[in-house]
Amino acid sequence: MAQDGSARDRIDTGRAHSARVYDYILGGKDHYPVDAEAGDAMVAALPSLPVTMRQNRLFMQRVTRYLAKEAGIRQFLDIGTGLPTSPNLHEVAQRERPDASVVYVDNDPIVLAHAQALLTSSRQGRTAYVDADIRRPETLLESEAFQELLDLKEPVGLTIIAMLHFLQIPEGYALVRRLLEPLPPGSCLAIATGTADFAPPEAARKMVAEYESRGIPMVARNRDQVAAFFDGLELVEPGLTQVHRWRPTEEQKSVDDREVAMYGAVGRKP
Repeated sequence: MAQDGSARDRIDTGRAHSARVYDYILGGKDHYPVDAEAGDAMVAALPSLPVTMRQNRLFMQRVTRYLAKEAGIRQFLDIGTGLPTSPNLHEVAQRERPDASVVYVDNDPIVLAHAQALLTSSRQGRTAYVDADIRRPETLLESEAFQELLDLKEPVGLTIIAMLHFLQIPEGYALVRRLLEPLPPGSCLAIATGTADFAPPEAARKMVAEYESRGIPMVARNRDQVAAFFDGLELVEPGLTQVHRWRPTEEQKSVDDREVAMYGAVGRKP
C-alpha cells in the first residue's frame, strides 16, 4: 500500500504497544523485543493471559458468524482491529454472506502497515481500512470509507473487541454511544473487554500494573461496568458472560472460568 512507508515511520520500536504485545503472546511474528519483554512480564503476572486472548479471538469469530448468519447483518464496523490474523472478521462474515461489507478502524501504525491483509475481500463484498482514533469518532464517521461502504438505512454490526479496556471509564461509554448514534434500528453492538472478576485479585492487579508501567492504560471493568455499555440495547442470548461462555463450542465448555479474564456480549439496537 502507498501508506506503508509513512506508517512504518510512525512505529515506535522502543516502547511496547498493546497490539504487538497481543501478537507476541498469541505466537505471532509482528512485534519487537520490547513487546516480547512486556508480554513475558504480563504472562508472569497472570499466567492465564494467553488463554484469555485465544478465547477472545474465538469469541470474535462466533459473534461475527452469528451476526452474518443468524442476525442477517451484511455490513460491519470493526473498531480497534489489531494486527491481521486469519481468519479476519471479513473472512468470517463473507463465508456466511459473500456480499458483506467491512470497515476496519485502527490508529496503530503497524496495523496500517499490514492493512493490505484486511482488504482481501470476496468478489461480491467490500472491505476498507480507516486510519482513525476512536477518541476522535468524527474522523471515522466523516471518512470516505464509512460513508461509501455502510448504508445507514440498513443494520450495521459494530464490533469493539479487546479494545475498551484501554479507555477510561467515562470516556469509553461516551464513545460507544457516539458510534451507535448514527446506526439504524436492528444494528448490533458486540464487545469483548477485560475484567478482574475471575482471576486471583493480586494476579489481576499485577497484570494491570505491567500494562500501565509501559504507558498502556488498562481498566479491568467489573460485570456491572461492562453491562453499562449495553444500556438501551436488547441483549442477545446468552446475554453478558465470559467470552468462552457466549454460545460455546463443545471444546470451549471445558475451559476453566478462572482462566478467562474477559466479558463479552451482543446487544441489538431497538
